[in-house]
Amino acid sequence: MEKRGAALAFPKPGENIDPEWRLYARSASDDKAGVFAILTAFDALIAKGIKPTVNIKFVFEGEEEAGSPNLKEILTRNKDLLKADAFIVCDGPVHQSGRKQVVFGVRGDVNVDLTVYGANRPLHSGHYGNWSPNPAMLLARVLASMKDDRGNITIKGWNDDAEPLGPVEKQALADAPQIDGELKKQLGISYTEGGGKSLLDLINMPSLNINGMKSGDVGELARNVIPTTASAVLDLRLVKGNDVVRQVEKLKKHIESQGFYVIDHEPTEAERLAHPLIAKFTNRSGGYNAQRTLMDLPISLAVIGAVQAASADPIIRMPSLGGSLPLSIITEALNQPTITVPIANYDNNQHAENENIRIQNLWDGIEIFASLMTMKF
Repeated sequence: MEKRGAALAFPKPGENIDPEWRLYARSASDDKAGVFAILTAFDALIAKGIKPTVNIKFVFEGEEEAGSPNLKEILTRNKDLLKADAFIVCDGPVHQSGRKQVVFGVRGDVNVDLTVYGANRPLHSGHYGNWSPNPAMLLARVLASMKDDRGNITIKGWNDDAEPLGPVEKQALADAPQIDGELKKQLGISYTEGGGKSLLDLINMPSLNINGMKSGDVGELARNVIPTTASAVLDLRLVKGNDVVRQVEKLKKHIESQGFYVIDHEPTEAERLAHPLIAKFTNRSGGYNAQRTLMDLPISLAVIGAVQAASADPIIRMPSLGGSLPLSIITEALNQPTITVPIANYDNNQHAENENIRIQNLWDGIEIFASLMTMKF
């Protein structure tokens, strides 16, 4: 779509399908592609009379994008039914080089709502500008204090409890293709954050991002007023060793260090008059921790072998995805290792407009999961 591709009619039965075509739809890649690759692989084995070499239990959870609030209870309630050597998860993209990968961890995730306050009613920017505090300015200032000019997070202790990668994991990163230069060209950016660290290094560190900001109106709706509030949604990604409650508390303390009186409710009139800077700080969801499985376990090596068997090119082993999945919930509830085998094209636009799945990636996914279902273990 970005390259002015033409919309095509859905192919008729028996019609040739170009593997470079793409299906565009919400959740096409995240995660309808994974669900249907798994089910189609199983159907294909049955149709061919090929018996899986492992016992297979399918678990499909529909609340992952909402933080999986009920997953732990479901898993705990069905603990005996779900006994297994490992959970193999199909979610996320293949490597940016296009090569298939097996991923042994994911970041944890939690979102925080932050609102700062000005006057209790909108004010004319001519009559009251430079006198009444502007919450948009206050929000911009506190958000800017969270990172330095190079994009390094300045919140005290942010990286302190991150568990270092082991030698096997470090070697896997060193062996992976280095794609930062090409990615910068594709994305139209001339510099990156992180003080020169590579993308692969940075996704193995805790991050802090702004998902969205709002204060007043812009464009044709803009008015000459000082808004009453300014809000942002912050996205905290965690790595192994971080604790979701502890990481949120670090963020809260940083906001307090900037002079804000931090509360979890709308400020009362008395609070407004008593405190010059007020911030409402609430955890949008419970969130969950990161999870990482050892790359040299017998099941880990078996999965690597099965995915490699379905690929002509050497596959990539990755300690962690940059994205998040509730794998720590699975491990806590069932005490089982989790391994992620992603299949979507890296440029699939997940969570955004024009989400898509490349046809060849869908076909590859079917082959990969058929290989996993017949792997030697």
